Amino acid sequence: MRFVQYDDGRLGLLTEDGDGIVDLTDRLDLESEDPLQEYLDRGLDASEYADEPADVARDEVEIGAPVRRPGKVIAAPLNYENHIEEAIADKDITTDEWFTIEDKGYFLKAPSSVVGPDHGIELPFSDRRCDHEIELAFVMGKDVKDASVEEAWDAIFGYTILLDISVRGDQDRSNRKSYDTFTVVGPSVVTADEVDDPQNLSLELQLNGDTKQDDSTADMVYTCGNIVQYASIGATLEAGDVVTTGTPEGVGALSDGDTIDATIEDVGSMTVDVTERDTAFSDVDVNKDG
Repeated sequence: MRFVQYDDGRLGLLTEDGDGIVDLTDRLDLESEDPLQEYLDRGLDASEYADEPADVARDEVEIGAPVRRPGKVIAAPLNYENHIEEAIADKDITTDEWFTIEDKGYFLKAPSSVVGPDHGIELPFSDRRCDHEIELAFVMGKDVKDASVEEAWDAIFGYTILLDISVRGDQDRSNRKSYDTFTVVGPSVVTADEVDDPQNLSLELQLNGDTKQDDSTADMVYTCGNIVQYASIGATLEAGDVVTTGTPEGVGALSDGDTIDATIEDVGSMTVDVTERDTAFSDVDVNKDG
């Protein structure tokens, strides 16, 4: 099943051809503004509606992030070896830093940065570089703490595409990646039973029609299960949390008017527009007198 959140708070299933949506909001008596979170919390099962005819056409609605406000967005840094080399070349990290999740830990992105693909990306500064990163992400289906790898895999509800947008600079990583619209998730969450091998999926990002990132999740250093296992040592991962797994090489700068096409095999594809708010940091008033 492929769950979508649409029209500002309705939950549905994409039809097999992806052109229609079967509405679940009324069928399941969903009342929350974050209906997939309610679905998970109530332990519901929508499988009986998977083959129903569409209630609405996909192109007639606005697709939001599948989980509207996750409790946490947990991100794995530098999880593809070729991106580690790229980060060194771009001086985003130095050669004396450790590279593994075990050594560097994960980082958190603000839940308020989450938007759906139809909302688009808004660049906050006209004078600072902001980069695109395509990532395989997943939504937790149940709470886990101190999970084994087997328990970690079993706790994953489904997979989605995530665009991790980053301001380049010396600030804390979570700061640079938590601006509004900097976590684009969607267009759907594909339940884990429909993804044969999440560690062998091709992923591609095109910018204005040119391929910038093209790789396979087989090249991850840490698997999805490894990431959940490690993250659950320090914090309870809860149903509805979004976990993202790092990006391969090919990250690059975004500009006003750009269009991103992101695709992950067996998971889906989305088109995201980029605009600029033209707010320079120099416009911020600073009290230098204390």
